[in-house]
Amino acid sequence: MSMITANEVRVCMNEAGARREPFLFGVDFELSEGFFVSDPLGQQEILFEAGGVTNSPVREGMPGEVSERVFSPNPVAYEVYREKFAAVREGLARGDSFLLNLTVATGLETGWTLEEIFHRARSPYRLLVPGRFVCFSPEIFVRVDEGVISSYPMKGTIDASVPDAGRVILEDYKERSEHNTIVDLIRNDLNRVAERVDVRRFRYIDRLRVSRGEILQVSSEVTGRLTGDYYSRLGEVVFGMLPAGSISGAPKPSTLRIIARAEGERRGFYTGVFGYFDGKRLDSAVMIRYIEVRDGRYYFRSGGGITINSECRAEYEEVLAKVYLPFDK
Repeated sequence: MSMITANEVRVCMNEAGARREPFLFGVDFELSEGFFVSDPLGQQEILFEAGGVTNSPVREGMPGEVSERVFSPNPVAYEVYREKFAAVREGLARGDSFLLNLTVATGLETGWTLEEIFHRARSPYRLLVPGRFVCFSPEIFVRVDEGVISSYPMKGTIDASVPDAGRVILEDYKERSEHNTIVDLIRNDLNRVAERVDVRRFRYIDRLRVSRGEILQVSSEVTGRLTGDYYSRLGEVVFGMLPAGSISGAPKPSTLRIIARAEGERRGFYTGVFGYFDGKRLDSAVMIRYIEVRDGRYYFRSGGGITINSECRAEYEEVLAKVYLPFDK
């Protein structure tokens, strides 16, 4: 499928929203390109699932046990990560950022195709752009329903097998600090497009099943009220909050400059957003848990939040721990 500019995506969202016509959209992290699909349930060029709605054909009895397929990460060297981490710490020390999401690309040797990963993945938000990438994200970006806009920033993950894992992650100082910062950033973002912004739920835990077991994920719920004919402004509402705060940092403008220097490459659709509008309700996700194909090679993109108190080795190990497939065993 041919891509269009991010600005064209925004305009198409406004126009289709005004007509209450269903659509699927996606936009990259840098806000340079994206896609817009009218009548998304009537096509299968791009496969998706969002908010329980999907255009994916049912694929029962896919051959091969998970353990029989190759899935072998080739991590970026620690020395390379340490250089990126040092560039981030320099920006943090100057006060240019309080929290920054640093990401890397992990090379993969795998026997799974993008299509097979899409069909087998267990995730509330899935997206397949054939030949380019597959995403199986647990993270909501925003939902818009009957004038209420809701965001659910995720920050904090722990292996569910850790003794008393819920208490451990909720009491962890670094995790709490990062989560507080992101919730505050999301509140500010929502205040740009909505009124009566409020934190309805703070640091609640979801249990997620992955190929290696289960993890606990910490999230919050922040809501606001849209006024007027917001349907004709759906593009403005969504784009007014981009890039997503949970995968950039705070304050956003200076943090984005540090990210560009430290990471040294474009993220592309990784950590961008995609969503589905059914004519009344918009449901969208942040494109994390993401595998892309470049020059015939597979890469798993992952990252983590960095603060002035972060330790390089621990952050490196956290990034690698996120390289997994959300398959049932």
